[in-house]
Formats: sequence, structure tokens, C-alpha cells
Amino acid sequence: MALAAHDATDRVDQLIILTERLTALLVEECQAFETRRPQDVAGQVEETQRLANLYRHESTRVRANPALVSGAPLAQRQRLMRATEAFDAVLARHGRALLAAKTITEGLVRAIAEEVADQRTSATAYGPSATQSSANAATAITLNKRA
Repeated sequence: MALAAHDATDRVDQLIILTERLTALLVEECQAFETRRPQDVAGQVEETQRLANLYRHESTRVRANPALVSGAPLAQRQRLMRATEAFDAVLARHGRALLAAKTITEGLVRAIAEEVADQRTSATAYGPSATQSSANAATAITLNKRA
């Protein structure tokens, strides 16, 4: 086998391993988000980010220079394409799971903020000279919509 073909075969092997590992991590994250247990994947966030950056870098290189993988056997390149398709499907699922988690979190934060505001303004003083103490005064709460 020529050196270029060997290099292409090795690169495709590495891309398959990377893609399958990243896909597996994203599946775990999806399952955690879908079962409302994001804390289950907190320990692997750095690894997922590292692999995602590596995947982005390598896929950009291959897109810019397809010759990096074109010398690999067809069956192996097809396996990479299937792994990439699976990754794309999981990535779409991951995006939906993150959006749902974000929506739920924002709703909870908004409900808590509204409840706190309602409790602070519901205290009523009685009598002609009654005043509300500053401890019970309503306080502005700012919500970050990117939370």
C-alpha cells in the first residue's frame, strides 16, 4: 500500500473513532437531559468539548482537502459517512434536548422570580402610620434570557 493510501486509511480510522466516541458522549448527554438529570454528565463536559473541538478541526481540514481521506478504501470511507450521519442525527437530538432543558430552566427561574416578587409585595401594613419595612419592599429581579 502506498504511503498516501496508508495515511488516508489511518486518518479515516481515526476520524471514525473520534466520531463514534463523540456520538456516544452526546447520546449520554441526551439521555441525561431527557430524563431531567443533567448533573449525570457534568463530569464529562470537558471531554465532550475537547472532542467536539477536535472533530470540528479535523472535519474542516478534510473539507478543505478531501485528498486526506480519498485514498482510503471505499468501504472504510462509507463507514465514516455512516458514523457522520449517526453523529448528525444525535447532534440534532442533542440540540432539541438542550432547548427543552433551557426552556424548562427559564420557566422555573421565571416562576421562582415571580413568586419571590409576589411574596415581597403581598406584605401589608395596617394602621394610619403603618409603613412597609425595607426588608419587605419589592426588589427588582433581572433575568438573563441566555441562562
